[in-house]
Amino acid sequence: MGTPEDNRSKILLTRLKPDEYEHLEKRFKKTRFRKLSEYVRSVLLEKPVTVTYRDKAMDDVLEEMILLRRELNAIGNNLNQAVHQINAAHGDADTRLWAHLLSTVTSKVEPAINQIKDKMNQYADIWSQKLRAAKA
Repeated sequence: MGTPEDNRSKILLTRLKPDEYEHLEKRFKKTRFRKLSEYVRSVLLEKPVTVTYRDKAMDDVLEEMILLRRELNAIGNNLNQAVHQINAAHGDADTRLWAHLLSTVTSKVEPAINQIKDKMNQYADIWSQKLRAAKA
């Protein structure tokens, strides 16, 4: 635990007009700070303030990628459960049964995987176009 000198014991009360507070809050939301008090202290004490800029289009892409990742995880879980049930139920099945089961699983999983690949290729094209535009 810190010494009493390390604790913030002094209070600074400041009154702002609603539009001033709104302006301050907008600037605060663009930073990495989690609390408004941290941001205000940094500004008042002339410490560096890191401002982040977000690209809304990239947020949409990232959100879609998260959904795709969840879909891939669900496919993997379903496949794992199916194989586990096959092993538990049939133990030492013959080659024809395994071939049939494999084709069934593949026919159900392959369309979803292809859809995910297509989406990822679309996003890769978008990103490469943005990179080319930025370099030009």
